[in-house]
Amino acid sequence: MGWAYLGAMRMTILGSGSKGNSTVIASAQTRVLVDAGLSCRELLRRMAQANEDPSALDAILITHEHQDHVAGLATLARRLRIPVFLTGPTHRAWVRMVTPSNTMTYAKWLDHLAQERAQKEKESHAAPVATQPATPLPEVVAQLTHVSEARHGAPGSGEAEAQPSSLRDIQIQAAASDPDEEESAGTCKPDPSYLPAVEYFHSGTNFSIGDISITPFTIPHDAADPCGFVFESEGVRMAVATDLGYMPLNVKSALKRVDVLLLESNHDLEMLKDGPYPWAVKQRVLSRVGHLSNHATAEYLARDYDGGATYIVLGHLSEANNAPELARLAAEEAIGGRMTLLGNRILLAQQAAPLAPICL
Repeated sequence: MGWAYLGAMRMTILGSGSKGNSTVIASAQTRVLVDAGLSCRELLRRMAQANEDPSALDAILITHEHQDHVAGLATLARRLRIPVFLTGPTHRAWVRMVTPSNTMTYAKWLDHLAQERAQKEKESHAAPVATQPATPLPEVVAQLTHVSEARHGAPGSGEAEAQPSSLRDIQIQAAASDPDEEESAGTCKPDPSYLPAVEYFHSGTNFSIGDISITPFTIPHDAADPCGFVFESEGVRMAVATDLGYMPLNVKSALKRVDVLLLESNHDLEMLKDGPYPWAVKQRVLSRVGHLSNHATAEYLARDYDGGATYIVLGHLSEANNAPELARLAAEEAIGGRMTLLGNRILLAQQAAPLAPICL
């Protein structure tokens, strides 16, 4: 049973973080799922927790192809038989990711060549097969007749073996002796990249699903064609902007005049530097195609944010390299006196449980 919805729009964050991301955006007539980064079973469980009806979903939108945004995509889309909206480069990158790899290591390739050479040498040294002279046709007929009488008895002798009583019996016996048919039926697996329907969009070009107008915008992240979104219906605007290494001008422009903003605040700089990640991973997170730190998010909120949102939701918090209170404190200090009961309220998205729906 879903929400008895009376407002213009609703945002329900099912989970946000490196273990899986997914958010429901709903209007009076349309419901879309932004990312499916949890398993299908977990997504359905969390939707039930949040009182969201999966059967009411109209589509799935994908920001980018990383596993924490697409883990349950194929299974959920096939189960609900709904279309998936994503960019062409993101779709191709996802198909390559889920398609089983047929690559061969150099050592395995050398071993394969050695086996081929050995097989050729074995065939070349094999003794030639002796040929037999052709048997005259009358003798062949006589031999076949003799073999037939030996197996079935001469006509009228009453020694013939029991034969199948019908054509169906013959077919059953043949099928019973063919294990390949049964084996192939049991091992047939669906194409892992199959989706019921795919719709492409392009960053910077508006499109609509039902009564929700959607504006995708490019974000700087180490994926094929990553996007954020602004959703609008009946004058209410909600934005999703996570997984970006810094705040470029196009993102700052896209996030103007939004009523609800889901914004990344991934890590505390000192916790990341002293944390458990390998140095290569730390460099990736800190790069301009990585993730926003608490400091970078606070800098945006202090300098470029227009102050018009009712709710700011801090998302994609690292469990290893951040603390919720550090993220909240940085954001509250940046917003300063603009934070009131009616505007700029700070919420924290969680990894392990859905956030209460935000309705406007």
